[in-house]
Amino acid sequence: MSRKTRNIIIILLLAVLVSWGVLRTADLRGSAVSDVQMISYNQELVMAETADDYRTTYEIFVGSFSDSDGDGIGDLNGIRNKLDYIADTGFDQIWLTPIFPSDTYHKYDAKDYFSIDPAFGTMEDFEALVEACHERGIRVLLDLPLNHTSSAYPWFVQASECLQTTAVENAGNCPYMPFYHFSREAQDGYAPLGESGWYYEARFWSEMPDLNLDDPGVRNEIFYVLAYWLDHGADGFRLDAVTSYYTGNPEANREFLRWLKETCTSLDPDSYLVGEAWTDRKSIAALYESGIDSLFDFPFGNVDGIIYRVITGDVTAAAYVKGLELYEDTYTQANPDYIDAPFYTNHDMARSAGYYAADDGPKIKMAYALNLFMSGNAFVYYGEEIGMKGSGKDENKRQPMFWGDDDPAVCEPPAGSDEVEMKFPLLAEQMQDDLSIYRWFKEVIRVRRSFPAIARGRTEADETLCSDTIAAFRRTGEGLSPVLIVMNLSASAEDVAVAGDLPEPAAVLNTSTEAITLKSSILHMPGYSIAVFALEE
Repeated sequence: MSRKTRNIIIILLLAVLVSWGVLRTADLRGSAVSDVQMISYNQELVMAETADDYRTTYEIFVGSFSDSDGDGIGDLNGIRNKLDYIADTGFDQIWLTPIFPSDTYHKYDAKDYFSIDPAFGTMEDFEALVEACHERGIRVLLDLPLNHTSSAYPWFVQASECLQTTAVENAGNCPYMPFYHFSREAQDGYAPLGESGWYYEARFWSEMPDLNLDDPGVRNEIFYVLAYWLDHGADGFRLDAVTSYYTGNPEANREFLRWLKETCTSLDPDSYLVGEAWTDRKSIAALYESGIDSLFDFPFGNVDGIIYRVITGDVTAAAYVKGLELYEDTYTQANPDYIDAPFYTNHDMARSAGYYAADDGPKIKMAYALNLFMSGNAFVYYGEEIGMKGSGKDENKRQPMFWGDDDPAVCEPPAGSDEVEMKFPLLAEQMQDDLSIYRWFKEVIRVRRSFPAIARGRTEADETLCSDTIAAFRRTGEGLSPVLIVMNLSASAEDVAVAGDLPEPAAVLNTSTEAITLKSSILHMPGYSIAVFALEE
């Protein structure tokens, strides 16, 4: 055999061996379908079905999400038409902003707690939506503003008419007067009742009179509201403005939350409550003493919250992990059964795509990973999964979901909103891009739901790995398979020395085509990347 022939044979054998090796490596994670490591690496992960309240929840501003009848207003049937998208993205719970009749586009001033705004549909539409959600393992939360009603609510209308036509000394005969806070004196936070000489409490707006939540008649009505919607298939409620139930009285707020929780539990032991408490850690902890299931973790969200400060470098990665430990300890002491409700943005906040002006995606992605990798029931505002923009006036933050130019589900913008130029492509285009914001969200949620300890475990910092840019922590808990999560929160790749017995990553998340590797106890972490390790119990 000539040397030339032998060399050709050797080259062919090497090619076969290399090909076999590549295929064998790919077989460990399925077919190599992308040059983005996480797409192939994570495809064998199986998201666990959720049987408790540790969910991944999608907030839907109903009027801006999906239109089914061509009138430009999002509706319940429109949401039902998009349930496959919601489920495929990985969400297993939805929160609907108020669906009650109202004269405003946002519907936080209900005119009737027992019906649905005609623009959104009918009770039959709601029941069909709930049934379709439950078939997919998706639970439904209704937004319930109990601090106030609309000034057009029959209770307030009748009370107002009575007070304006009845002598002052006979005002006590007005049956709905006790439902609100009326006064003959002008007070802070009170609005005049026409020219009658009466005033009523309306802290948010004159057209939103505050309810007197101490009145037995009001509580009786609230009991029926809760029972009505639970009986129609709702799985629980998002409670609006819980720090405003009793202005300046945290103890009374806490006791009213206790009553709400006990009432809901008596009606449906599996019902779930999450409250909006836009306040600090210690105040949130005090409210947890009520026994409520969850409270939104406001200190981590928004443009001035902990997550933003970590991504911008104002807070170190190690300090972020310590913060997780601190908040978990604080809330646990107040209520051992609490379930955190982490979020990054909501309908009252500027959208996160505008937080980082020069960022083309990695910072936005990592910020939401910090949200979704917190324990508890994590919340995501619709449109954040595709990097929608919107800031300034509230209407700008509630722009129509960016489905696609030709999708009939696209809604009209809220009246008075500005034209908002989007930073990232339409959803349809992002679905085809393995490095898009959408694909990142889908993979992060896949990982979150594939390892139950991520949502349900307690955080334990790995101080040997943590640094200014590396966040490393374990999630452990009784009956849970523990995990180690390592995050590179910088734009530059980093090599991290790890224990020699650390297994190969069980899941990876990449914001670039550079791969995460573990060789000779050196974990190579590309810029803005995450590795998840399954540990022995």
